[in-house]
Amino acid sequence: MCFNSIKLTDSLRRGKMDYMNGLVILQSCMKELFNRKDAKTQRSANFFRIISFSLLLFISTISFSQDKRAQYPKLLSDAYFGLDIGYINYPFSNNNLKPGYAAETVRIPRPAVRLTLFGYRFNENISAKITYCRPVNWVEYKNINGDKAKHTVWMNIGGLTVKAQTPFAKKLSVYGEAGLGVITRKGFKINNEWAVENASYSSLLSGAGLQYNLNKKWSLVAATTFTPANKKLNQPHTLFYTGGFVYNMQPLSKEKIKTNSSTGYIFPKNLLQVGYTTNAAGYGVNHFVAEGAVPIFWGGELVVKNGLSVNYQHNIFYTRKVFSLDWGASIGYWKTRNGDDFYSASLYPLLRFTAVRTKPFDLYLYYSVAGPTFLSKRVIDSTGTGRRFTFRDFMGIGIYAGKNRKLNAEISIGHFSNGNVYPDNPGIKIPLTFNVGYTF
Repeated sequence: MCFNSIKLTDSLRRGKMDYMNGLVILQSCMKELFNRKDAKTQRSANFFRIISFSLLLFISTISFSQDKRAQYPKLLSDAYFGLDIGYINYPFSNNNLKPGYAAETVRIPRPAVRLTLFGYRFNENISAKITYCRPVNWVEYKNINGDKAKHTVWMNIGGLTVKAQTPFAKKLSVYGEAGLGVITRKGFKINNEWAVENASYSSLLSGAGLQYNLNKKWSLVAATTFTPANKKLNQPHTLFYTGGFVYNMQPLSKEKIKTNSSTGYIFPKNLLQVGYTTNAAGYGVNHFVAEGAVPIFWGGELVVKNGLSVNYQHNIFYTRKVFSLDWGASIGYWKTRNGDDFYSASLYPLLRFTAVRTKPFDLYLYYSVAGPTFLSKRVIDSTGTGRRFTFRDFMGIGIYAGKNRKLNAEISIGHFSNGNVYPDNPGIKIPLTFNVGYTF
């Protein structure tokens, strides 16, 4: 066997081969073999001719497979995200109370935010986006019929709109959007009678704005959006004046892809886990991240005592060393602290940040938000959760261990809630979950 073929085999074994290096080594091997005249070497050369194309194909497969995960998936390559902050005008007044009720004052906080949770560009002029809008603080009715109390009306607007834009200057565009708005309002009762009823309904959501492109990735926007009043549900119209920014995803360059895919760091492609949930250690971790100085997660009025779950995760993107993105699916069985039980089935995105890499293991943090979920019950512990459709969120810490990172262990906390898509949204708190898994 030639020296270069040994080098080729060793490179493949270590997983450090790229396409061009493979071509160079194979070419060198072929020259060395074909230039020899003895019979044994000629037999080796003939054999090498047969397998050379197979090896080239194999090397190409490795290279392109790596590049595929080192590049953004198509759905993300043409995606954008955004944040708008502004002034909301929705004229709640005593006219929005049931007959027989009147407040001394009605306070309407004006600051509000609108998130573009996900946008997708079909071409330079047409895109679609999913948005979520809510005021920073809720409308407040004070001293209704002399009760000296404060009562709040919660409201948010979800949107699915189509956006059309056209440039009229080098970096400046004008756009309009229109589509479906889902308005959710949580009212309140006085003496067990509705003063403002709960409501959840669909409506027209429209808007227009200006977009200034700072560069290919970042844009500034100034816009307004509108939803009409609903007389049947006694809901006023909403006008939202905003300023904000948009981040536009762009496909990575070939140089970046090559850098990301040739570092030798392992990002497991598939992960299968089983998990056990228990409240034996209490809910201290949940409280710390939901109610502490820097709240980064959610709690819940309903509380899980224990549970079992099965998770599958598939890696779709990774960077050079730290960040990776997975999609996942899970099923779970849960039992509450009050003895009620229910099942769940979820799909979810997962962001993973590998903080420490060592020879025996890699340690990472992970976070998942807004995974669409189906619950087997609408009422849990005698409390309405809105609908069977909800969202799953979870966060935790874990390790991949072993030479090829085949073994996995994690600790996490979780949460189910519908994100106020429905007026009833008590939230379900999930305590510590211990996962063990195997990668392939």
